[in-house]
Amino acid sequence: VQLVESGGGLVQAGGSLRLSCAASGITFSFYAMGWYRQDPGKQRELVAVISSGGGRTTYADSAKGRFTISRDNAKNTMYLEMTNLKPEDTAVYYCNARLIGHQVDYWGQGTQVTVSS
Repeated sequence: VQLVESGGGLVQAGGSLRLSCAASGITFSFYAMGWYRQDPGKQRELVAVISSGGGRTTYADSAKGRFTISRDNAKNTMYLEMTNLKPEDTAVYYCNARLIGHQVDYWGQGTQVTVSS
């Protein structure tokens, strides 16, 4: 199983980035997907999750109104559109695939997002 994140980088405050997570080795459409982030010295936190079919999404309060999670099951890929980025959004962003009800959980290697003030 591989989850490969891409799209991170350095951006100024107020800017935008689009993260992608390409999945292989799983039946992508069976899995709920999510984005999490972690800053050094802090716990990994939820950013947003999306149901297997894409019909339900949940966002952390910090992401509401600025971030949009989506997925393309035909391409085995999940996205996170981030707008109006703030310095406090700086973190490593991780992709997660979860098979609900089966305690099956996969993580990507992470992509760094740095927002300068």
